[in-house]
Parts: sequence; C-alpha cells; structure tokens
Amino acid sequence: MTKFDEATQAIRVDDTTYDVCLDDAYSIGGPLNGGYLLATVLRAVVDSSPHAHPVSTSAQFLRAPAPGPARVEVETLKAGRTAAMSRARLVRDGVPYIETLVTTATLDAEAEPFWSDTPSAPMPASDGCVRLPDPKPESNMNFNAQVELLFDPPTIGWLSGEPTGRPESRAYFRMAEPQDPDPYVLALAVDALPPVVFSAGGRGWAPTVELTWHLRALPAPGWLTLIGGGRLVSDGWFDEEVEVWDAAGRLVAQSRQLARVGRG
Repeated sequence: MTKFDEATQAIRVDDTTYDVCLDDAYSIGGPLNGGYLLATVLRAVVDSSPHAHPVSTSAQFLRAPAPGPARVEVETLKAGRTAAMSRARLVRDGVPYIETLVTTATLDAEAEPFWSDTPSAPMPASDGCVRLPDPKPESNMNFNAQVELLFDPPTIGWLSGEPTGRPESRAYFRMAEPQDPDPYVLALAVDALPPVVFSAGGRGWAPTVELTWHLRALPAPGWLTLIGGGRLVSDGWFDEEVEVWDAAGRLVAQSRQLARVGRG
C-alpha cells in the first residue's frame, strides 16, 4: 500500500458509514487539496457499490475540513447492472464539509475508443518543462511533496510577474512515490494544477465551490498530461476545465470546477 492509498483509506463501520483520517500531507497553505478529499470520499463510495469505478462525481465544497478523523456517509440511490448512483457526504462532528453525487460502473481496461478528440493544447517534451521552486517551509505547501509536476513554462509566468493573460495551466503529473495511476490518483490529478486564474493575473487562495469530474478510461502506467483552461473570469468567479491524458495518449479524465477568485 502506498502513502497515498493509506491517506485515502476508508474503513467500513457499517453499511452506510466509513471512518477516514484526513492527512495534512495534502494541505496547500492550510486547506486540504480538493482532489485529495474527493479521492477519500470515492474510496468509501466504491467499496459500497457493486461496481468498481467512479465514472462521474459531482461535489459541492461546503467548507474546508481540518486534517484528522472524519467520516463518509454513503446513501445508495440506485444499484443497476451497468451503473449505480450514490450520495456521499464527508462529515466531522456531525457537520457536513463536502456533498457528492457519484455514479459508479465497471470499465473495460481493454476498451478501444470508437472516436477520440486530440488534446486541446500542445505540450512540449518533458525535458522542455520546469518544476515550481520549492516552497518555503512556513508556507505549509505540503501537497507539493506528494506529487511531481513538470510545467509548460509559459503557464507559470505568473511566478516572475509575467502571466500570459489567459486562464491556463499545463503540466505532466505523477505521484512522488512510485505508483501507477488509478481512478483515485485521477481524482487528485484533476485538481492538482495551480488555479488557471493565476495565469490570467489572479492571485491568492482560490477555493473550489463545485467540481465535477468524469473517469473516461482506466489509465496506462506512466506520466499523466494535465491541460487546464478557463472560459470566463468575472465578478469574483472563474471556471476551470482540465483534460487528463495518459502515457498511451488516451483521454482518461475530464473535469470542470467553479471557484472564487482569490485575494493575494
């Protein structure tokens, strides 16, 4: 079991309740990464489902939970032969922090696409990409140590005060500890990029309000490619869409989230 598997482990208490322990290793300046929280919730949902894979997840982030013990409460809404639907809630001391609707199914690892689009933006070779500077210890950016990200250089121009002026972020991604990507790693990956609003000139913590993501295929081993962009930054809100492509060149996940523009 990897550190990520342990950090997202959900232990069954009864048919509808799971104990989890939210790990500070996935904090970003204090708050826990939203994709990490979803991966933890999805462990419980899949365990309670007759199907093996979370193919669609829609989550409302009500408030930011602190690290430590918590529970996931799962309600089965439908259990069919090809898909099951559940409502799951992350709670601490009776207070809800995340509300989700999840559809599970069992994907065929050998399935070939009938048709597929291509990535929405080109990526340079990995040797033309760069890492973010190591954060200062007092910044509490613990998440950075859990993953490896190699960025398309223009999309992190905001670091040097030269944002592109467009909401965008692109990078190669993998876990820092050797681990083949799976659906839970993909849940983390869709929320692993810096907020695309940074490249448009925004700064500060940009909290996610709602995030929906789809598992489109089971990923091949190796690096993932994350391509993020947005359509509108207005009135204190922005959207972020992320495509995830695996090492075999297949689209394996898609996400869209609505978030608040931070104040930095």
